[in-house]
Amino acid sequence: MPEDVQTLVDGLRAVELYYRPIRESSSGHTSFIQTQTRLNTPGLGVLTPENFRDVSEITNQCLTLFELEFAQTLESVIKFTDKDIMFNWMSVYMPTDYMRDIRAERAIMEICRKAEVHTNKICFCVSSKLLEEKDGRVAIVMRNLRNRGFHFMLTDFGSDSCPMMKLSEFPVDYVMLSPEVTQFLGKSERSDGAVKSIVEFIGEMDATAIADGVQNSIQAEKIFSFGCNYTAGSLAGKYVGERYFRKKKDEE
Repeated sequence: MPEDVQTLVDGLRAVELYYRPIRESSSGHTSFIQTQTRLNTPGLGVLTPENFRDVSEITNQCLTLFELEFAQTLESVIKFTDKDIMFNWMSVYMPTDYMRDIRAERAIMEICRKAEVHTNKICFCVSSKLLEEKDGRVAIVMRNLRNRGFHFMLTDFGSDSCPMMKLSEFPVDYVMLSPEVTQFLGKSERSDGAVKSIVEFIGEMDATAIADGVQNSIQAEKIFSFGCNYTAGSLAGKYVGERYFRKKKDEE
């Protein structure tokens, strides 16, 4: 891990963050802000996560990339706060490999200290690959970081490739349902029952469910009736650049 995190490469940002709101259904207000990273590359242009995440994690480039993303997220927390945009936390993607390094916790705290951002304003977003993790050190690092005030959100929960029962082994605060799960809403009583069971299971694991891929108010109302009070997707708002992220009028 580099001692000094550089967010510029040849005068340009190596990473660019986009932002979308996660809304609380009962109030309609933005509770959390989820970021998505796009890479600016000299030869390949702009790359979205599906184009670079897997490769970066195979080559271990994900470790340096995370610190670039983390540093920029901390900058964004400060900018959004200065613009009076209210949110509980802002997320940043964290690769599981980063938590295997014994220096991870110290490095994260140092970056946060230099930026002067409180730890409870950051939520580390981890993929469902976490549930395949067999190294117990990862769960220990997660617990240590949670004790320092950081949050964790597991994404893509309930997809075909997600080993759901492994959730009990990892101390996450939030679990974002896969859009695959959301699309089952309203298809039949059985499919609704399955979605409700997943939401209840997440609650029993002492985590808070967030429904991703919510496209309309009917889906939002149904998932809310199942006990899921937070939604993300086209209904809540798509990913946009920093200058386009605005408060809703009723939040002003």
